[in-house]
Amino acid sequence: MNPPVAKKIKKELIAHNDVRIDEYYWLNQREDPEVISYLNAENAYTEAELADIKDLRENLFNEMIARIKQTDESVPYKIRGYYYYSRFEEGKEYPIFCRKNGDLSAPEEILIDVNELAKGHSYCHVGGLNISPDNNLLTYGIDTVSRRLYTIRIKDLTTGLTYEDTIPGTNGDTAWANDNKTLFYTLKNDETLREEKVQKHELGSKVDEDELVFFEEDDTFDVGVFKSKSQQYILISSSSTVSDEYQFVDANTPNTPFKIIQSRERDHEYSVDHFGDKFYIRTNLNAPNFRLMETSVNLTNKENWKEVLPHRPDVLLDGFEIFRNYLVVAERKDATNQLRVIRWNDMTEHYIHFDEEVYEAAIDSNPDFDSEELRIQYSSLTLPNSVYDYNMANRERKLLKRQEVLGSFNPEDYEAKRLFATASDGTQIPISLVYRKGLELNGNNPALLYGYGSYGISMDPYFSSVRLSLLDRGFVYAIAHIRGGQELGRQWYEDGKLLKKKNTFTDFIACAEILIQKKYTNAQKLFAMGGSAGGLLMGAVINLRPELFKGIVAAVPFVDVVTTMFDETIPLTTGEYDEWGNPNNKEYYDYIKSYSPYDNITTQNYPNILVTTGLHDSQVQYWEPAKWVARLRALKTDLNLLLLHTNMEAGHGGASGRFERYKETALEYSFFLKLLGIKQ
Repeated sequence: MNPPVAKKIKKELIAHNDVRIDEYYWLNQREDPEVISYLNAENAYTEAELADIKDLRENLFNEMIARIKQTDESVPYKIRGYYYYSRFEEGKEYPIFCRKNGDLSAPEEILIDVNELAKGHSYCHVGGLNISPDNNLLTYGIDTVSRRLYTIRIKDLTTGLTYEDTIPGTNGDTAWANDNKTLFYTLKNDETLREEKVQKHELGSKVDEDELVFFEEDDTFDVGVFKSKSQQYILISSSSTVSDEYQFVDANTPNTPFKIIQSRERDHEYSVDHFGDKFYIRTNLNAPNFRLMETSVNLTNKENWKEVLPHRPDVLLDGFEIFRNYLVVAERKDATNQLRVIRWNDMTEHYIHFDEEVYEAAIDSNPDFDSEELRIQYSSLTLPNSVYDYNMANRERKLLKRQEVLGSFNPEDYEAKRLFATASDGTQIPISLVYRKGLELNGNNPALLYGYGSYGISMDPYFSSVRLSLLDRGFVYAIAHIRGGQELGRQWYEDGKLLKKKNTFTDFIACAEILIQKKYTNAQKLFAMGGSAGGLLMGAVINLRPELFKGIVAAVPFVDVVTTMFDETIPLTTGEYDEWGNPNNKEYYDYIKSYSPYDNITTQNYPNILVTTGLHDSQVQYWEPAKWVARLRALKTDLNLLLLHTNMEAGHGGASGRFERYKETALEYSFFLKLLGIKQ
């Protein structure tokens, strides 16, 4: 079967006296039958090219889901007298959210069975579950399109009936006032999907008469609304890439005006929580890696802030959790998570010790101020996700649940370690590795290198049961902790954005090279993978060094950077000028154009490529990968595979079901194995 050929319609895109030709611009017409026909043709071509591994894909999928305990439930957490948890039933795709009153032996009360809500829908996601202060009402958001536009619904838990009130066009989250009848929510812009309004709804009133509480006029900011852990305040956040502003109102008097804690200032980021008579503020004010401050709820601007924890140049203050007797701080140092426990009365402190070299540790749900126990989550590249209660007084740790991996899995069969690559400017780039024990460093092992490197998002070395399908077939799996994340602090992020974005790409290349130099793999067995902004990474890297990789998977890739950043009607664009640069400024235009994958395709050989996207993607529009593939087809000089798979019923996160999502993973893994000649 011959690959589809997208028609070329010459369109001139002019900026700064520079004319770019975009012959595939027409693919952005989502409702055009010809566009849908083209995407379907690409899907058919992909299936035809992978027909010889149909059984392998199915076997991989069955292998992956066979490791998952189908009847399972989360560890309950307690708030206002109830234990809350979610559970799965065998054969069902979606969670069931439940609670028990008083103790865990009490009868179960089902709050929401998402399997019931999903009936008749090819996609269903429920989020933002929020219980009213009197425990009698539930709000939740539901999205059945995968556009991340949620409709809020309200359920009376005493009668089991759902209110007629439905609030469409939201992010799904709510904040209850303490009167149990007033709730705040965020509305999105219909076109750009920017979260721009906070509104107030009273039960029984008409939704179209809801009061506008706050409108964010600056289109580089998004808004949110939430309740403090203390349940005493409703807070509105306004956030951009480099600036934050918070407003608050007493949850007991929801009809009074909100007050600003600290007015927004460019390059000042902060976040807020409350305890007692103080707000606690994580801020980068004169502190690139952030520090913790406190201030009276009556005197909130920055002139009144007092330092609780100072800035440290080698440690990123990532977050914090307040208890009556303790303060817990989540930190990052040397690409490693740290949890630091501090006793309020004397400020003595200690770190929670973890045995492994590379791991992920995080603060879990801790709604009780009075607790002496900290709920944490822990996993590593070899150890499944584990939930602990850690006693902050006697420092004992109790395992509550470890993700069960069915079959013959044994953590002792695998080895994880940390490796460093030297970037082109001499910077040391950490890499986290995992593989089966007994691996020979003979340069002949298949390897998959994963990367992201944007938005300050750190890629922690977490456990994945589906990844075992590669490890057990001899793969080395590696995570490149490249600049653009925050693994080594805020500067690590700053050195991988705006006019330093190319560091992200050259860092990844250095990581690939060291895997080859250290004989973990070779260029004919090395694969790379990244999604979204990590898909941009894939596109940039194969333009620069295509010979380094046997194949790549680019999932929902952000590859048409210049055109997208010029189009302010596209979701995310205006809010990301401080991440990529505003191309209306010629300096940023020239720099973005110099690396944008779509604009830098050349007549050269490329590795084998699998590209995935979703028709309803709200983050990276489907036409970016579609255009990218079309132009690659026209210009590349090799006979390697170039495949586009569009999920016609999903968006940025792929399929919504618990098991259904792994069909795409099976597609990706089978693509790698096919290129190695492995058919089972």
